[in-house]
Amino acid sequence: MIRNSEVDQYLAIGCMRCPLGNTPECKVHGWYDVFQALRELVLESGLAEEVKWKVPTYTLNGKNVLIIAAFKEYCGLNMFKGVLINDPSGILEFAGPNSREAMVGRFRSVEQVQVNAEAIREILRQAVEIERSGAVVPKRNPADLDLPEELVVAMDADPLLASAFFALTPGRQRSHVIHISGAKQSKTRESRVEKCVPKILAGQGFLDWAGKPSAAE
Repeated sequence: MIRNSEVDQYLAIGCMRCPLGNTPECKVHGWYDVFQALRELVLESGLAEEVKWKVPTYTLNGKNVLIIAAFKEYCGLNMFKGVLINDPSGILEFAGPNSREAMVGRFRSVEQVQVNAEAIREILRQAVEIERSGAVVPKRNPADLDLPEELVVAMDADPLLASAFFALTPGRQRSHVIHISGAKQSKTRESRVEKCVPKILAGQGFLDWAGKPSAAE
């Protein structure tokens, strides 16, 4: 159980992706105790603790398994391959209306985490085994856009980003996907996602230039 100091920093000042970072209004502060309760259970599973996309990310042999992130109304346990997890307790639900793989458990109190501790441990056990086995989520309809994992993770961690992306025209969506997917290394794809975020939020495709009106204009 090795704690990452970058996660402690996240808890101290937030993700710093909005102006509320490192202020009393940062949403991370409101979920500190809930986050720590979830963090203890996740670290028990043996996953490595890292920070990616400016949020705590838990990995197995370098592969992303889940993230814990603070949102305005809850602290989320986001499972990348959640759709493959057997969850009779009903803790997990799709992260958003456009999610097909990722699922999230939404927690609003330490008591909620404690009451569901065994069910959460089972979810984590399955998540580790799924990643260890190399299982993959079945391919979607070929007509659907194949989103790079790094973009999916960023959208699961930021519902506003997800809403903005799916509000783009298909061509603009594809331009971002092509740019991000063109990088061979995951870290480079993560960097490209970060650079795409401002344009996505502005309603623009990757090839749109700064002076061009956005889709919302």
